Amino acid sequence: MSKGEGTGALEKALDVLEAIGSAPGGVMQADLAARLSLPKTTLYRIIASLVDRGMIRRDPVRKVYRLGFRYLELVRNAYLMPDLVAAASFELRALRDLTGETSYLAVLDGNQVRSLERCDGAHSTRSAATLGQSKPLYCTGQGKAILAALDEVSREAILKGLTLTPLTELTITDRRRLHTELQITRARGYAIDDEEIVMGVRCVAASIRDNAGNVRGALSVAGPAYRLTLQRLELLGPELSDAARRVGAQLNEPRVRLGDSDVEMVDCPWSFNGAFPRWSKDRSTLFWADTLAPAIHMLTADGERIFARLESPIVAMELHRHGLLIAHVHGWSLFDFAGIEHPLPQWPGKSLKGLSAHPCGSLWACLATAGGCKVGELSHHGDLRAPWEFQEPITSLCWDEEGQALYATGPQSGTVYVMSAGSPNVRRLASLPKGSGRLSGLALDRDGGVWTTLRDGWSLVRFAADGSIDRMVGLPIPGPTDLAFGGVQHDTLYITSARHDVPMEMLSNAPASGRLFKLKAQQRGVVGGTTSWPT
Repeated sequence: MSKGEGTGALEKALDVLEAIGSAPGGVMQADLAARLSLPKTTLYRIIASLVDRGMIRRDPVRKVYRLGFRYLELVRNAYLMPDLVAAASFELRALRDLTGETSYLAVLDGNQVRSLERCDGAHSTRSAATLGQSKPLYCTGQGKAILAALDEVSREAILKGLTLTPLTELTITDRRRLHTELQITRARGYAIDDEEIVMGVRCVAASIRDNAGNVRGALSVAGPAYRLTLQRLELLGPELSDAARRVGAQLNEPRVRLGDSDVEMVDCPWSFNGAFPRWSKDRSTLFWADTLAPAIHMLTADGERIFARLESPIVAMELHRHGLLIAHVHGWSLFDFAGIEHPLPQWPGKSLKGLSAHPCGSLWACLATAGGCKVGELSHHGDLRAPWEFQEPITSLCWDEEGQALYATGPQSGTVYVMSAGSPNVRRLASLPKGSGRLSGLALDRDGGVWTTLRDGWSLVRFAADGSIDRMVGLPIPGPTDLAFGGVQHDTLYITSARHDVPMEMLSNAPASGRLFKLKAQQRGVVGGTTSWPT
């Protein structure tokens, strides 16, 4: 078959596919033959091939042809994750509006970069590189940004195959100098092309990464050197980095779990209201509370048992270097690791909503107020130092590993808040609609992820560092209450749940309500440890 014959056959098949796709109710074979003026034998062979590939299907009732499920699957896959150009379009326009200069999107193409999209600047004299044009990696802002972001093996493999040809008098042709330039680019987060490919034109660029760490391309802004001075490029560099980060956040396919196959039920009795799971690394033990039938449970390699019983409902619990610090309805107690209670009568009763240990050992709490609540460091007298104020109840607190950021959940608004140490400001990290469930509990991983359970939502969710949802795990119970990382490798997420408020008719579909669950979480590490807050 000649090239022309092959093209003709392909065009006929595409005509058939387009005709079927443009008919919402389907189309009969005779109508296809009349519309496309194709011989019956030719049309039959094309239809048979398309049916065999799943691109079209025959409705046996109406005897018409429709688009096939394979075709629909391919379309779905194409739109399951936004493509790079679509994801970058808004940021390209925003960068153009911010600078007045032309903005570009480029990708790695072998040992060159190729321009995919361009948003022209506002000036009559401007950069106007042709779309689809390939340019060298070593002397362009886009290329250096991508090279700097690659892992060392990939980067060195590309650099070994490059010939550093001088294109202008400023082109970097010394490999040691290029390596230094890439190190600087990697450290500051953006690259600069200082008239290295075209004299009189400068560029600033930043690489685009998705959450998996894959380098997907680069954003850049280019223009005449007399407008884009080096000082201005240094001011624009962080803007490019932020824009590239936002583009990369759109390129991550959420790892949403539609079932609960990843979740395992721990072999232990159910609780009326399980809460406050805390992992003790020193003892390889998980502690958690049943707040209503007040007792502290513990789970070790030998199994589960009751660690201690209390006489009044438990309000909060946190690990302490000498045991477990417990806030209950009638006061505070410290239970040492032998299970012996040591009352803390000097601590006055408070409307406590949450506790969290700072990595340095201090204890932080949330106390209810008339208009909402306050969050701050808890003094020896039970007062808060320099608290943050909220207009809604805060029910969960958790410090990050470095002790720089305190996270909190506001179930009424469905918000995860972030507070920075030493700053009075409160930032909203993420929000979920009420229909998703009530946020309950917090756990942080070392990859920057924030985990919480959705009470009445039958699931738990992980927010990425930018506040987007990148994982949702279905649970077999409606009332997950709290969660914590633990296990020998600190890669197991333990989830407590409630039973007391689950309607009887719902218990038949959720008989495991009140049980303890665990999930293997794929991450590099987690936050753990105990507080050394003095008594």
